[in-house]
Amino acid sequence: MADNTPAHIATHPLPTGERVIVTIGVMMAVLLQVLDTTIANVALPHMQASLSASQDTINWVLTSYIVASAIALPISGWLADKVGRKRLLLVSVVGFTVASVLCATATSLTEMVAFRALQGISGAFIVPLAQATLFDINPREKHGQAMALFGGGVMIGPILGPVLGGWLTDNYNWRWVFLVNLPVGIICALLMLRFMPKTETHQRKFDMFGFALLAIALGALQLFLDRGEQQDWLSSWEIRLELGFAIGAAWMFVVHMATADQPLFERKMFADRNFATGLVFMAVTGVLLLAGLALLPPLLQNLYGYSVLQSGFLTAPRGVGTLISMLLAGRLTGKIDSRLLVGIGVVLMGVSLYMMTGFAIEQPSRPVIMSGVVQGLGLGLIFVPLQSLAFETLLPRMRTTAAALLNLSRNIGGSIGISVVSTQLVRMTQVSHADLAANITQQTIPTADPTILQTAIPVAGPAALAYINMMINKQALFIAYLDDFKLMMIVTLSVLPLLLFMKRGNQGGGGAQHVAMD
Repeated sequence: MADNTPAHIATHPLPTGERVIVTIGVMMAVLLQVLDTTIANVALPHMQASLSASQDTINWVLTSYIVASAIALPISGWLADKVGRKRLLLVSVVGFTVASVLCATATSLTEMVAFRALQGISGAFIVPLAQATLFDINPREKHGQAMALFGGGVMIGPILGPVLGGWLTDNYNWRWVFLVNLPVGIICALLMLRFMPKTETHQRKFDMFGFALLAIALGALQLFLDRGEQQDWLSSWEIRLELGFAIGAAWMFVVHMATADQPLFERKMFADRNFATGLVFMAVTGVLLLAGLALLPPLLQNLYGYSVLQSGFLTAPRGVGTLISMLLAGRLTGKIDSRLLVGIGVVLMGVSLYMMTGFAIEQPSRPVIMSGVVQGLGLGLIFVPLQSLAFETLLPRMRTTAAALLNLSRNIGGSIGISVVSTQLVRMTQVSHADLAANITQQTIPTADPTILQTAIPVAGPAALAYINMMINKQALFIAYLDDFKLMMIVTLSVLPLLLFMKRGNQGGGGAQHVAMD
């Protein structure tokens, strides 16, 4: 069977020195993009005042980036084929850096949203191109270690983002959250311009109709997930329309993919059991990574009283655990069955979430740190072997598109996870509040705290009742957090049977062997 993939992509990895420099360059690019998915979150209140925006409209700073990135991501493979991976990655890094500077100089909300959308489009191509490049420049026996390094940037970036963003905002101002990208972007572009190898291009017909359907589906889905909670979900016509567009366009895209002569993605990719199962696993990884990050910092700040920086440092042990397990997984991938490593990682994730369901409303930081380390160990063991398994039986020409789809799956999983846990948090808080309040009477108050009845109620009844209500709110919110952790634990353990659908594949990465046989 004919294969248009240039032979040197699969069969001629770079010499060690050049490989190290190119790896540094592409990993700097990955960190640039991944950090910006979370670094701006903590600066939103400061941006709101500076840009004269409302609480509702300031969220478009985040939404515009997410939607633009989701729409652009699927065409990474086609663009890389058309203009070459090196050229596209350079344009992406330069575009992302320029957009970052423009964000830092924005004087109105309209400018900020437009520049963030440009940043999202430019950044969308960076992660899949970097991942495919690391596969190509490394020999087969180094693929596990390359994915460990790549995974370190992807997984630790969202953890470091809020810490770095909080520090820059507190010590300087919110504009430095974007300006910090300038020197990194310049160095990254220079390294890749000088040392990154060129790849040949080949023309492939662009499926405009399929892309339009997918863009509508992804854009509507992201808007539905991002704005649903603010608009009270299906009680709002805006949310109903977004859900309708998402479902309708997604259904039409699936039908188009199944029937078109030259669809946007090769159908052969989805017939590959490892890759198809990897997409589902990656979506769950996105839930665990991003939904967990959406829950823990507010819990630490609102209920335990930690500052933004302190909560950032308390989530850092998760990154340490991730680094340790990724280094371990990078060495073990290809030597033992990757499915076993992923299974151990899933179990560790479940254990960490079970530990989090045992948090107390008054406790030291030790349980947070310990559960974070265990969770990090689990995430690392899932991510690295899963990448190798997903690429194991795919042809090298499919790598860029496959990397884009895996990253898209992780992003969609994260968006869905954040929406679900946020909605559940509100709903379970209301349920718990009703349950707790039903048991509070003038007779039961002394049982809970005798001093309340003796001091506050006789003197200032309304103030005392307000205090009691505040305590009930706090308890109800805490119970809702524990319920969310339990839900995430159930979701995590429910994906374990999917490992049975994955093939072990060839040790050390079978994709390169396929090109020799084609």
